[in-house]
Amino acid sequence: MKYLKTNFYILIVFLFIANTNAQIQQGHTNSNKFKQLYDQFANPNRYHNASGAPGVDYYQQKVDYKMELELDDASSKLYGEEVITYTNNSPDQLPYLWLQLDQNIRKKDAPSLEKNGASNSVTVRPSSFISNYAEDSFDGGFNIEWVKDENGNSLPHKINQTMMRVDLPNAIDPGEIFIFKIKWWYNINNHVDDGGRSGYEFFPEDGNKAYVIAQFFPRLCVYNDVEGWQNYQFWGNGEFALEFGDYQVNITVPSDHIMEATGRLQNPKEVLTRQEYRRFQASEYSFDKPVLIVTQEEAKAKESSFSKKKSTWKFDAKNVRDFGFATSRKFIWDQQAVQVGPQKVMAVSLYPKEGNPLWEEYSTKAVVQTLKSYSKFTFDYPYPKAVSVHAKSQGMEYPMICWNYGRPDEDGTYSDRTKFGMISVIIHEVGHNYFPMIVNSDERQWGWMDEGLDTFMQYLTEQEFGETYPNSIGSLDVYPSRRGDPQKIVPYMSGNQDFISPIMSNPENVYQLGANAYAKPATALNILRETIMGRETFDHAFKTYSQRWMFKHPTPEDFFRTMEDASAIDLDWFWRGWFYTTEVVDIGVKNVTQYYFSDTPDLETKKRLKAYGYDLDNLPEMVFKIDEESESFDPKIAKANAIQDSEILKNYLNKEGLEVNNTPPKFFYEVEFDKPGGLVMPLIVEYSYADGSSERITYPVQLWRKNEKSVRKVISSNKVLVGVTVDPDKVTADINTNNNSWPKKENPSEFDKFKARIKG
Repeated sequence: MKYLKTNFYILIVFLFIANTNAQIQQGHTNSNKFKQLYDQFANPNRYHNASGAPGVDYYQQKVDYKMELELDDASSKLYGEEVITYTNNSPDQLPYLWLQLDQNIRKKDAPSLEKNGASNSVTVRPSSFISNYAEDSFDGGFNIEWVKDENGNSLPHKINQTMMRVDLPNAIDPGEIFIFKIKWWYNINNHVDDGGRSGYEFFPEDGNKAYVIAQFFPRLCVYNDVEGWQNYQFWGNGEFALEFGDYQVNITVPSDHIMEATGRLQNPKEVLTRQEYRRFQASEYSFDKPVLIVTQEEAKAKESSFSKKKSTWKFDAKNVRDFGFATSRKFIWDQQAVQVGPQKVMAVSLYPKEGNPLWEEYSTKAVVQTLKSYSKFTFDYPYPKAVSVHAKSQGMEYPMICWNYGRPDEDGTYSDRTKFGMISVIIHEVGHNYFPMIVNSDERQWGWMDEGLDTFMQYLTEQEFGETYPNSIGSLDVYPSRRGDPQKIVPYMSGNQDFISPIMSNPENVYQLGANAYAKPATALNILRETIMGRETFDHAFKTYSQRWMFKHPTPEDFFRTMEDASAIDLDWFWRGWFYTTEVVDIGVKNVTQYYFSDTPDLETKKRLKAYGYDLDNLPEMVFKIDEESESFDPKIAKANAIQDSEILKNYLNKEGLEVNNTPPKFFYEVEFDKPGGLVMPLIVEYSYADGSSERITYPVQLWRKNEKSVRKVISSNKVLVGVTVDPDKVTADINTNNNSWPKKENPSEFDKFKARIKG
């Protein structure tokens, strides 16, 4: 058999050489899909090293906040005063500080309001006509009353759209601390009518508002070795780049309000009724189900009270990058304890009666599952709680707290779409505690680093939620995840290239942000885990990245390099194709050719041998003969040839005195695969045989390294080959399955006839 394989190998190689044009051609640069990404990656350095880990000189700034806030419920205004302690851990002198004023995107004259083009519609809703043409637009934005140093001296400052520069009397030296104060107020927007990531919802039936408040205070920009000051303006899509620090925040609201926020509540006994406080304490030891601290009936009773008294809720948070809070007299409140590693974490839900019965059934369950699943794949959740707040049309995240949509109809009924949408958004937003609240990437520049990684983790968690709570998915086999399944990204990737951007794009510059920053990177990571790296290898590398960059600022290169460093798998081809281009996956079966043995070559074979330079008088005693009708060969003839071939082979081997331990194969097929798409991917093939059996082979992606247009593989068997299918389980996001099969399955009835004829 060794001699047999050698002869065939020589023939095929010679065939390749004979078809090569020997003339001198023009040179070219290296365009190989497998070349290293040195031309795209930033050079490793002492801050971000070549393995993808923080370097020996890695640093980040620390910013601590003490705030006094008051919410005027009647006028929907928020008043605040903050003391900021800035620690310069960089090696640089800083003559000024940059702060983010994200609420300024809501000023009447904000440039962001005019960032997109618009054309006149043929029809318009009456409500839209009023809001667009007949009403004054909402006037939001920060009103900065003063900026002072710790001694009360005014500090000069300059506001540029959503950024404020504070000029310092003396530059802050490395290792030095600077303390200053700011006083401000702003009008809170109605996020249902006017949009926005925070604000209030008004309930006309009872005259109440439910507030979800964030981006409410001037916050320091990031200063690091990558960007210097990350003071890219806030235009609405690109989110936030923030420093870690400690927060002490006191928030004054009407005394009948219920509140949750980032951090531990320091004075529960002062702000809760005696009964609420007893339940609050009891919930700390309830690990099996949530405890209602405020019931629906109690919340309904509060809706008509409108207390004139005030209460101040005090929160303390350590090592967080931001702060958010939610408050209303309408809130129902439940929570339960979850054991996460060595720590007890409270899973919390706030929701008005309009969220029930959906929220009391599923919200806290979703929080619990998120904490368990994310911690398993990354690191143990380090904060004391995770809060899910119901807010209409919202999905937004902050450390320890997030707001989520999903509201039943007025009669309390809801569809599966509403239910699964609510569970999924809670998982996603609670999951943001890990990315980017702890693994603190630059959202302003790289939206996919938090949204894509979080959506991937959301997919894994949704599947585990379906397993943990099978009643929640009813008759479905698995949880119906909207993103993550490779097949679901195909419509986007196969769409109009004029409206598709690489994943490695700023969020402001893409047409389809949901697909670009959420769905495609999540799908890519799912494919990487399931099809390329394998679960165990991927999970180790992903956990390594997550733990390396806890409470730090990673870059895309840090992620890419760590995934390779912790796995010993070269993935530059994958990052380049999936993240830096908009190329697509399209791999198919181009041709199948059958060969059989012959000791008397036919005329056509002799012509080919002569053309390839063989001496016809001194041919090997055994050659492969090509079946010219391979594409539609008659199986009966194939079987007859196989019988004849096996006799020829047997006689030849006996004459040579060679012994064969195993039965030699009777059938030989050369299968040519082509790749019309630009992305290289592992080649997953299922070979089907006339006896009803099949075999699955995964060829490594390196198969394409020397010819990315087409490759050939030889299949030897004792069975008649009747079918070849590329990507049979549709796990590579192949955008065109019409070329994935031989014989082509464009007409299934004809394919079924072909299989029946083979078996007959």
